[in-house]
Amino acid sequence: MITLLAIKWATVGIQVAQLLLALSILVVLHEFGHYITAKWFGCRVEKFYLFFDPWFSVVKKKVGETEYGIGWLPLGGYVKISGMIDESMDKEAMKLPPKPYEFRSKPAWQRLIIMLGGVIMNVLVAFVIYAMVLYTWGDSKVKYDATKDTIAINDCLMYEIGFRNGDKVLTVNGDSIHYENELNREILLGKTANVERDGKVVTLNFPVALLGKLIEKKKGSKMGATLIDVRRPAIAGEFNTKDTTSGAMVAGIKKFDKIVSVNNYPVQYQDQIKIAILKVKRKDTAFVKVVRGADTLAVAVKLSEDWRLGLPPLSGNEMDSLHYLNIVKKEYGFFSAFPAGVQRTGEQLVFYVRQFKKILSPETGAYKGVGGFRNMGRLFTAEWDWYYFWNITALLSVILAFMNLLPIPGLDGGHVVFTLFEMITGKKPGEKFLEKAQIFGMVILFGLMIYANGNDWLGWGKSKPDAKPQDQECHLSYNP
Repeated sequence: MITLLAIKWATVGIQVAQLLLALSILVVLHEFGHYITAKWFGCRVEKFYLFFDPWFSVVKKKVGETEYGIGWLPLGGYVKISGMIDESMDKEAMKLPPKPYEFRSKPAWQRLIIMLGGVIMNVLVAFVIYAMVLYTWGDSKVKYDATKDTIAINDCLMYEIGFRNGDKVLTVNGDSIHYENELNREILLGKTANVERDGKVVTLNFPVALLGKLIEKKKGSKMGATLIDVRRPAIAGEFNTKDTTSGAMVAGIKKFDKIVSVNNYPVQYQDQIKIAILKVKRKDTAFVKVVRGADTLAVAVKLSEDWRLGLPPLSGNEMDSLHYLNIVKKEYGFFSAFPAGVQRTGEQLVFYVRQFKKILSPETGAYKGVGGFRNMGRLFTAEWDWYYFWNITALLSVILAFMNLLPIPGLDGGHVVFTLFEMITGKKPGEKFLEKAQIFGMVILFGLMIYANGNDWLGWGKSKPDAKPQDQECHLSYNP
C-alpha cells in the first residue's frame, strides 16, 4: 500500500511540475508581449511579475524603472504599465494629470496594440512550439480508411447512441474521417454519423447532452481510454517481463502469438477477447487457443481482477509493418516546419472554439466538465516526456490566447472592446467607468476560477470510481 501511494504521489508531483513549468513559460511570454509593445511606444513599465505578489514577493529586483519579480500566488502574472487601469487599481496615480510616458496618454491605436501584445505572443509561441515539435519528432497519424477499417467500442455510452463493434464510420456530421485521432473528437462535437453495418448504411443521431453524459460518467475517474478505436488484431505484443501480474505471460503466451479463440468463442480482434470472457460465468480463468508459427496451442490463463488476459497490444509500427494499420509519417525540415506549425495552431484554435461553443450551450451539459488546475495537470503524462510536454504547452498557449480575448473587463479582450469603442465613436470611456468595469470583471473572473477549481474536486453529484468489469456487461447486450 505504501509503495502504491508513493507511486501515486510521485506521478502527481511530475504532473504538477510539468504544469508549473508550462504555465510559467506561457505567463512570462504573454506578459512579455505587453511589456515589449509598451516599451516600443514609450510607456513606463513599473512591474513585471511571474505569479501575483499581494503583501510580499518571493524574489524581486529593480532594473532601471522596472521591478522584476516572482510572486507567491501562482495564478498567473502581470505587468504594471503606468497610467493604465488594471488589476493593481492604482486610483491615486489616476487622479494626477497624464504624463507623456503613461498608457492613458498614448493614441488609441497604440493602446490597442499593447493590449493585444499578450495574445499575439501566445499565438506566436504556439506555432513556434508546434513547428519545433514537427521538426524534431515529425508527424505520425493512423490513417482511417472507411472502406476497410472497422471500429472497436471502449465505452458503453457509444453503444447507447448506436455504434457497434465492427462498424465502418463513413461520415460524422456529413464529413469523412481521415485519421483515427479525428474519430473521438468529431463524434463528441458532432450531431450525426453514417456507419456501414452488414452492407447497409445506418444513420446515428447523437443526443444533445452527449458530452454531459460522458462527463457525468467519468467524474472521479481518469479520462484515459478513448471511446472508439480502429480495431486492433488479437496478437500479443511485447510483454513486460517484470510484470508478473500478466496472466497471459505466466501462461506462456509470447510476442506475436495470434489469439484465435477464448473460451471456445472465435476471436480476431482485441475487443472480441473481452466479450468472449464476459460470456462465461466463470471469470477467474479463460481457456485460450493461440497460433504460433505452424503450431496451435491451448493454454489456461488466470484472469486479472478486472477480467483481462494481460495481453499487451502490438505497437503502432508493428501493426503498420504487418498491414493492420496504415500509419502516415511525415518528416519536416527546419523551414517547412513553420507553415506546418501555423496550420497546427489554427486547427487547435478551431477545435477549442468548437468546444467552447458546447460549453456555452447549457443543454449539452458540457459546462460540467469545466476544470481548473487539477484538470490541466492531468493533461500531462505521468512520466516526463518532452514530446507530450511541448504539445500540451502549445495547446495551453492557444487556449490562453483565446480566453484572454473574451470581452470581459479584466481580461485583454475587455480592454480591447473599450479601445475599439473609443476608436469607432471618438469618445473615450471615463476613468470611473473603467474602474467599475475592472472591478466587475475581476469579480466574474474570480467567480469562474472558484467554480472551475471547485468543479475539479467536488464535481457534479457523487464522484464515480473507474468502471468495474460488471459495468461492461453492456457489451454482451449489443454483441449476442
